[in-house]
Amino acid sequence: MSLPRSTAAGVVLVLIIPGSALVAVSPAAAAGAISGAVSAKKGTAMRISPTTSAKSAGALRNGARMLIVCSMSGQRVKGSVRTTSTWLKLVNGRYVSLGYVKPQRVVPKCVSPARTYAGKVRSADGPVRLRTGPSTMFAIHSTVSNGAPLKLSCQASGERIAGSNGTTTQWDRLTDGRWISHAYVTTTALPACTSTPAPPKTLTTAQFIAMAAPGAQRGWREYGVPPSVTIGQAILESGWGRSALSANHNNYFGIKCFNGARGPLASGCYSYQTFECNKSGACWPETATFRTYANPTNSFRDHGNFLRVNSRYAGAFKHTRNSNAFLNAIWKAGYATDPAYYTKVTSLMKAHNLYKYDTWK
Repeated sequence: MSLPRSTAAGVVLVLIIPGSALVAVSPAAAAGAISGAVSAKKGTAMRISPTTSAKSAGALRNGARMLIVCSMSGQRVKGSVRTTSTWLKLVNGRYVSLGYVKPQRVVPKCVSPARTYAGKVRSADGPVRLRTGPSTMFAIHSTVSNGAPLKLSCQASGERIAGSNGTTTQWDRLTDGRWISHAYVTTTALPACTSTPAPPKTLTTAQFIAMAAPGAQRGWREYGVPPSVTIGQAILESGWGRSALSANHNNYFGIKCFNGARGPLASGCYSYQTFECNKSGACWPETATFRTYANPTNSFRDHGNFLRVNSRYAGAFKHTRNSNAFLNAIWKAGYATDPAYYTKVTSLMKAHNLYKYDTWK
């Protein structure tokens, strides 16, 4: 039987096992335990390890009941119930041979605690994001700062990342299931993970366009930006919605927060490491703060608002019914620094017949 007893640390269960001493265990330990009973005229001994040569830790009389945690291999014993090398680990940490016990059901194998490997964050780029999987496509869980200690369990191959510790496809899993790119970790060699989470589901090209069209057309009605331009830009800039910025924050255009200003439609701001390029094609790393949105529609609307309220793009609105001319105007006004930007977007507009979403037609 068991009786509850309060302590400074909370409540414990005091197990009164016939033929043995009182044993205190936590309710959590007892909750998943399997009941069993001794079936031996002379009873049996509990041991500190799964062998008869180990020190005795008490005796159990015939019929005494016990709470079993798991089973493991040990010394082969010829008991009154069976001859076996299986030993049972009890909730009190002691061991009894299965040769003398009748459990109520099959007892699962004991699982050895996973080894923990010490690591440390190495980042000259500010806080490092911990994710739910080995890619920037997975959701951000939290962040860690340079020098923070890490408890690691294994490593797996994932998205290639350039960081303070080099460029690598290795991602390290923490003991709590979070992931960090090895590009920001110093540690000893880690064993390979036996499994990795499935990649987040992505939309097909048709599904992406169907998702984007209503917001793009609303942007035309509210701000005058041709829908085909909006959809084409979203495809190019978000990689069909597969970029971390769009997947995690519904930002399909890379619109930034400037001096903390997020505009009327964004829900917040978030910093990412990115690359900036000039018209000559030279690129360099940069940390930038981008707008985040509660849903994709607000991102598409904000694209129209962003272009409308910025005076540098005013000339483009002479071409609100001419998609290519509108795109060319905002590109020449400095919307994108990629020298091939106009060609890339118009190629997408033609290949996927995005002009059919221009609602004035």
